[in-house]
Amino acid sequence: MSEEEAIHVADVSEGIGGDATADPGAPVELPVVDVLTGRSFITGKSGSGKSNTASVVIENLLDNGFPVMIVDTDGEYYGLKEEYEILHAGADDECDIVVSPEHAEKLANLALEQNVPIILDVSGYLEEDTANELLLEVVKQLFAKEKRMKKPFLLVIEECHEYIPEGGGMDETGKMLIKVGKRGRKHGLGIVGISQRPADVKKDFITQCDWLCWHRLTWDNDTKVVGRILGSKYASAVEDLGDGEAFLMTDWDESIRRIQFHRKQTFDAGATPGLDDFERPELKSVSSDLVGELQSISDEQERRESELADLRQELDKKDQRIQELERELEEARDLSNMADQFAQALLGKAEAPYRGGGGRPPAGGDRLGPATAEDQDSEGGDAGDQSVLKSYDEAVAATEGGGETDATPTDDAETATESAESAADGGAEVDPDAAGSARAAADSARATAESTASGSAAVDESGPPDDVDPVTRDDVAESALRFDDAIELGTREAVIEELRSRIESLPELSRGMLRHYRREGASDPVAAHIDAGGDGDSGHAYSRHRPIRRAGLIRHAGRGHYAYAVPDLVREAYADRLDEAQVDEVVRAVETVFVPPAELSYPSDADPDDVAGPEPADDLHPSGEHARDERTVAEDGDALAADGDPTSEDPRAASDGEAGADGGESPADSGLSDAARRFAERSER
Repeated sequence: MSEEEAIHVADVSEGIGGDATADPGAPVELPVVDVLTGRSFITGKSGSGKSNTASVVIENLLDNGFPVMIVDTDGEYYGLKEEYEILHAGADDECDIVVSPEHAEKLANLALEQNVPIILDVSGYLEEDTANELLLEVVKQLFAKEKRMKKPFLLVIEECHEYIPEGGGMDETGKMLIKVGKRGRKHGLGIVGISQRPADVKKDFITQCDWLCWHRLTWDNDTKVVGRILGSKYASAVEDLGDGEAFLMTDWDESIRRIQFHRKQTFDAGATPGLDDFERPELKSVSSDLVGELQSISDEQERRESELADLRQELDKKDQRIQELERELEEARDLSNMADQFAQALLGKAEAPYRGGGGRPPAGGDRLGPATAEDQDSEGGDAGDQSVLKSYDEAVAATEGGGETDATPTDDAETATESAESAADGGAEVDPDAAGSARAAADSARATAESTASGSAAVDESGPPDDVDPVTRDDVAESALRFDDAIELGTREAVIEELRSRIESLPELSRGMLRHYRREGASDPVAAHIDAGGDGDSGHAYSRHRPIRRAGLIRHAGRGHYAYAVPDLVREAYADRLDEAQVDEVVRAVETVFVPPAELSYPSDADPDDVAGPEPADDLHPSGEHARDERTVAEDGDALAADGDPTSEDPRAASDGEAGADGGESPADSGLSDAARRFAERSER
């Protein structure tokens, strides 16, 4: 480091504010220590020479071996490289090294520990936040290291009004520069602020400065600042200063002098271009070792950025995978919904008229619930119907594609049994021998089917499995469109009508078995068949039992027993929003189609001996039903539809109380027979 204690930067000038003790042209020197560790402000309008003044001071410091760091906001200081080995760091390819905030500590080490002059060129950063962050980190590192090293060092800030504005809005970078201005001197860190608009610079910084240079200013706001600090005569005289001429105010000699600064010796990259050809001089390069140290930081930063890019790419892939899984989950939900609809379609198939029976199809659709818009869209097989079936297409096609497994020996046996029994129940004239042969063939086929099924699937020991016939698209359409436009499911009348129609479609013996389940709560098909007036043959019992089960009026209760399910259907139809009294009222209204009025007045689990049978009737209709007054029947039916009185008679209930189709004793008259009780007890054992 040089032993020089002062640097010659200007000469005395003539005019207002001149030095009366010195002749014009006398040298003006600045003490090195005060320049390096002090606070300075250089101002003047564009072209007045303020950047030249800063360059002259910097050239003199570099000539004497004193390190500086220049924050270049316009890229005009690289001309110093014409004469000095100075590190040019920034964001342009013209810089010696491209730096980022990660280089801040290394830059501070080079400046303070290795005495490397540095131009920190922030003019090439496209993002202002990046430039501010870089400057903030560098100044922090300089301030922290100077507290330990106590080494004189000068920091030059171009366009300082951008960092420390007077009007507010100062960020962390500006606060750090103000901190250096107030406390940097005691650590050896000096600062020079340069601006063409003194009115826009924070006055807390200007008033802390040890020396100030006022070049030519013409704006009123700027000259007013000169008047407040130097005096009114200087405020008017500052407008007439020539290029490079300035008023110099210093604390160390408490004087104000009008001086003319020297011209800089290096290439003036900040000069306004003229008509002459622009020739850029050959610039000196810095040591490759210095650039290598910084380049290693850049390489490490690039490696980290590459890793981050890879991680982001991997994260994007995972996000895409998550989106795919979410789509698959949504598709699975759609398939689940389609499966539910398909199951309801199967239920609709089960509600079709019983094979060989005389009942009519149920009025309900494939569920008890609100009718969909597709259900009410049209009556034919037009586009509205097709929209209903659209979600079933694949499921129905899959069912039709597996046709070779749909028909089982058990189905054949039960079909043969049903055909024979249905003919007998309907009163048709059948050859006894032929009927006996059909029943024997059915029993033989059932035995073969049960033997075959036992090797591949578990079968309920008390009866055949709950099989379901194949469903075609026409069956699904028939079930989905069965409700007409006048019925809205979920209303009391619609629920009652739906369940009544299911019961009305049952054969007579099946309704008798349903009455048995109502009385017993839970029982087995054989006992129910005997109680309804049938025989003890299990094949016959399950044949009459199947329509009740498929209609959903009973449900499997375990160990070959089934439970009465009409109350549960009512609760499900109303989504469990009814209390028990309301449920009981709707159930009683439904039961009028198959339970005699005398039995309705008793609870469903009452002892049959306590239930009195209906009074015998003298005159019968040709169909075998009791004759009743037509007016009374109509009134009773209207009353039931209006208020659901559980004790009201329904004209359809009278026929259900008569003798069964086999000519045996009516289940309503006899209750549970002794034979049925004995058979049930034997089955339970």
